[in-house]
Amino acid sequence: MPRPASLDELPDPVPGVVLLVGDEELLVTRGISTVSSKLRKQFPELSEGERSGGEIDGPELHELLGPSLFADARLLVIRSGQDVRVAAQQVLLPYLAAPEQGVTIVVHHAGGAKGKAVLEAARKGKAFEISCAKLTRPDERLDFVSAEVRRAGGRISREAVSALVDAVGSDLRELAATAAQLVSDSGGDVSIDLVRAFHKGRAEVSGFAVSDLAVVGNAAGALEALRYAVDVGVPHVVIADALADGVRTIARVASAGRGDPYSLASSLGMPPWKVKRAQGQSRGWSEPGVRNALGVVARLNADVKGEAASANYALERAIRGIVAARAAS
Repeated sequence: MPRPASLDELPDPVPGVVLLVGDEELLVTRGISTVSSKLRKQFPELSEGERSGGEIDGPELHELLGPSLFADARLLVIRSGQDVRVAAQQVLLPYLAAPEQGVTIVVHHAGGAKGKAVLEAARKGKAFEISCAKLTRPDERLDFVSAEVRRAGGRISREAVSALVDAVGSDLRELAATAAQLVSDSGGDVSIDLVRAFHKGRAEVSGFAVSDLAVVGNAAGALEALRYAVDVGVPHVVIADALADGVRTIARVASAGRGDPYSLASSLGMPPWKVKRAQGQSRGWSEPGVRNALGVVARLNADVKGEAASANYALERAIRGIVAARAAS
């Protein structure tokens, strides 16, 4: 199977079937908007429709995808294609294999086993596939920010990218908005000094500030920073991600052994300043303590995404758990 393409690779004219695979909402929304924009340039009178996979039925699909009496260009977007029911699939799959002239179909599919027939039919029909998967690895988010700055017409160093991600967190919408704002404010050249100045106030109450205090055993300071961060609107999931990143960074740096931060940075895939900071934070931690803390942040991830009755309490409990794991080291 060919690798999924990026949105920038979408050809013009747009293929008859475009497949968006993944569950990162920002990327899915961008994919749909880009297809619509390209088609509107070619067909100003484009007729557009959008349906959820679970609500659409066979007769409506026939109406939306069949030949038009007026030969107008049409775009049909099917979100959550994995939820298309079997009866509707029997109508949809032949269109994915051979779309009607003048009709473009965008199918969004989460990418799992559910509704696999829709996914396989689109791929078998040579749909143009775009990856919309969540960016779970730190290096993917760094690459995303670099691409966003270029998209906005700017330039940014890798060090400045790292500082921006540290200040903002993992939410792609916020990262994209911040990147565009910094390019606008800087005139195009986004430096690390600009990133730090722009986010100085925010960074002081960010999830990473909470994490930095927790991993060195300062429970009172971390809890105070947590309350302030929540009050100013930092999302619970961003704080949880920062706590997890703090613990995992200590685990990686500690396992690499002592050494020059600049030498270790390349092998660890981190900027030297982050390695140096983690080396200082790792003092006082033992291997069993780090393992316990990793368990704490793993549970927290589920808690802030709905498992816990109170996300605030889950974060407070996680901070105490991290501090206790360090104290027991």
